Amino acid sequence: MMNEMEKIQEWLTSSPMLSILEEKLQEARHSANHALANFEPILVVVASISLWITLNFARHIACSTYNFFADRGLKTGSIQLAVGALKMIPGVSNYIRKEQNKVIDKLQSNMKAERECWRTELPSIGLGPQVIEQLKAEKSRDKKWQGKCSGAVYIGGSETEGHFAMLNEAYSLFAHTNPLHPDVFPSVSRFEAEVVAMTSALFGSKHAAAGGQVCGNMTSGGTESILMAVKSTRDYMKTTRGVTTPEMILAVSAHSAYDKAAQYFGIKLRRAPVKEDLRVDVHAVKKLINRNTILIVGSAPGFPHGVIDPIEELGALASKNGVCFHVDLCLGGFVLPFAKKLGYPIPPFDFTVPGVTSMSVDVHKYGLGPKGTSVVLYRNHEIRKHQFVAVTDWSGGLYISPSMMGSRSGALIAAAWASMMSLGEEGYLESVRKVMNTSQKIQKGIMSIPGLYVLGKPDMTIVAFGSNNMDIYKVNDVMASRGWSLNALHRPASVHICVTLQHVDVVDDFLKDLEESVKIVEENPGKFEDGMAPIYGAAGKMPDRGTVGDILVAYMDSTC
Repeated sequence: MMNEMEKIQEWLTSSPMLSILEEKLQEARHSANHALANFEPILVVVASISLWITLNFARHIACSTYNFFADRGLKTGSIQLAVGALKMIPGVSNYIRKEQNKVIDKLQSNMKAERECWRTELPSIGLGPQVIEQLKAEKSRDKKWQGKCSGAVYIGGSETEGHFAMLNEAYSLFAHTNPLHPDVFPSVSRFEAEVVAMTSALFGSKHAAAGGQVCGNMTSGGTESILMAVKSTRDYMKTTRGVTTPEMILAVSAHSAYDKAAQYFGIKLRRAPVKEDLRVDVHAVKKLINRNTILIVGSAPGFPHGVIDPIEELGALASKNGVCFHVDLCLGGFVLPFAKKLGYPIPPFDFTVPGVTSMSVDVHKYGLGPKGTSVVLYRNHEIRKHQFVAVTDWSGGLYISPSMMGSRSGALIAAAWASMMSLGEEGYLESVRKVMNTSQKIQKGIMSIPGLYVLGKPDMTIVAFGSNNMDIYKVNDVMASRGWSLNALHRPASVHICVTLQHVDVVDDFLKDLEESVKIVEENPGKFEDGMAPIYGAAGKMPDRGTVGDILVAYMDSTC
């Protein structure tokens, strides 16, 4: 080996090409020195520094431009640049602002009269126990949601009996408890631990593939569970892999809570398209992975269309690239395990899938618990440790908190525990059987209505539908006039219903009203300009999403 190296070195030193190259370099050096000899040294230094700054600035502009179009795509990016340029023209910004205000005024029109009579300061004399009568009076003005709201209320029956009444009683027993003080309220600490354990058992924590360390905490809802999972992953990947400019990859259909997490925690979003079946394109996800990727997100199912992303493929991708993988089970958590047992063709989605590192599961949806209860789960304690905040130098003493909230409602935790314990596996199987049957009936009913079609192939209880020959938002407006509260979706324009136990007994009424609403829109295509259809339609077609965002922010700012 040494003889070979010596031969190579001898060839290099004796090579005529090397001699020629050395001569050329010497000539170039002499020419440069001769050309610069007429300049003062300080000017050479300044010119060198200026050139270095200019090149770095050019590199920054090139990289920013590349990232801008990489994040938005060539078409969307070009439109945003064009709109930005137009806004710089005198008069254009004022015109856009006036048009935005028209939309905002329309959105606010129903609230202005209401807000005028809202209280702005404490009453001089308190109402005492009579305040209950005022609460009842205000409650009577709320929309009659029984059986006609998409999602929103997942428990069946009325508020005064059955499961509702049991939850209310459980809540009242623990209304003043706070798990921030486990020494005072050990019962609540036990309830939380058992809710987490029972939930994790539904997702393979007892299976050998899960590793035996699945753990988690309760949160105030799906958004906080997602926020905690993203925050924990960010800090875990910074500690273990040194990632300081984190990015996460998710489908365009993933829940908007990930946008919130990205804004809160300084994480860059990389969006992958969905395929024709509305599931995320795994190949596109693969192309987006880089050294800054900390997390891939999969939905089971996604909120808009109710389809499950290819969890096994995404898990394999995450494992191969050494990144974390979060499965969003906020909607599907208390449906999919039981639907699978009932024989529905549910693909793998839990901790038995290699690569899955965290999950978010809402108890207050199909877990039939009280609003404000969710669970975030982790494959092991090493990841979850990064969720906690510990403060050791505070003059108020030692402080540690497991989630975003400090004080939390022990009543919600107790009522969630009561819900799970009262229903048991048998109760959940029965409720899932009902909502899955209802969902199947709605899908078939929609497909039988001329002019409508179902988006994708829903895996569980969310059914999205659209139309190729009419404004689906106008159909939604007619349904709203009949008391139905459905969810309007964008890209593509569609509407969905999230089926709950409230819909089991009114499914025929829903399909009848939907069929009649379609006929009304077909016969009166020019009507319904005063509803929400024009606003949803305009927002869906508006190419500049920044303008739409400005409208939403201005609306929220004026109504809070």
